[in-house]
Amino acid sequence: MAAGFIAGAAYPLRGARWLLRRGVRGFVLAPLLINTLLFGAAIWLGASEFDVFLNWLLAKLPAWLDWLRWLLWPLFAATVLLVGFYTFNLLANFFASPFNSLLAERVEDLVNPGVLRPPGRPLWREIVRLPGTELKKLVYFLLRAIPLLLPFLMPVVNTIAPFIWGLFTAWMLALQYLDYPLGNHLIPFEEQRRLLGERRRLALGFGSMVLLLTMIPVVNFLAMPAAVIGATLLWVEQFPQARQAVRPAAAGPS
Repeated sequence: MAAGFIAGAAYPLRGARWLLRRGVRGFVLAPLLINTLLFGAAIWLGASEFDVFLNWLLAKLPAWLDWLRWLLWPLFAATVLLVGFYTFNLLANFFASPFNSLLAERVEDLVNPGVLRPPGRPLWREIVRLPGTELKKLVYFLLRAIPLLLPFLMPVVNTIAPFIWGLFTAWMLALQYLDYPLGNHLIPFEEQRRLLGERRRLALGFGSMVLLLTMIPVVNFLAMPAAVIGATLLWVEQFPQARQAVRPAAAGPS
């Protein structure tokens, strides 16, 4: 019973060991650089606007309250660290999604060189596909997230609500990252849910480890590519029959 969960949790860690592997580095560094630049620009803009606001505020207060500047700046920095690091994961997934599909494709080619796989989509088609796929995930998430928030408001039940929410988040992370290798095989989101539902403990173990990695500042910058690689390894090793079943259909008639 626990074996499947533990096996799933090992895949993101295995993915982390692939990050600097030859043939993979470029697919990891390009989206990481883009997202780091965007994140850095957002911090710079936020700090500039906060400085303007702070100067405006202190100008309206008595001079002896100027010491508030030394209190509010650390609070601003703490807010950026707490909110910024976790919103970074959401933004990184959005902007890096086309690159993540290419990364999953590259990893699968390295694991199974020469094995027939449906031709990958061009980058522009991945960008076009992204909004529709992400919208499906968002609708799926909201329809389940709203009822799952209710236990937090119920006495006694709210003691286990964080555990339930954690499992749901782990499931959503598994769907998020397994979509890259499965999407490369043209497997629709509904079928992806069915496949992962048959190996739920494996999926929850994978998602739980990804959740843990995304909660660690700095480490969460590398959690995304590690999760993509881990998801691809999981797909190749744990779903061989599904890969065989979709290959002829996805590849098209000869």
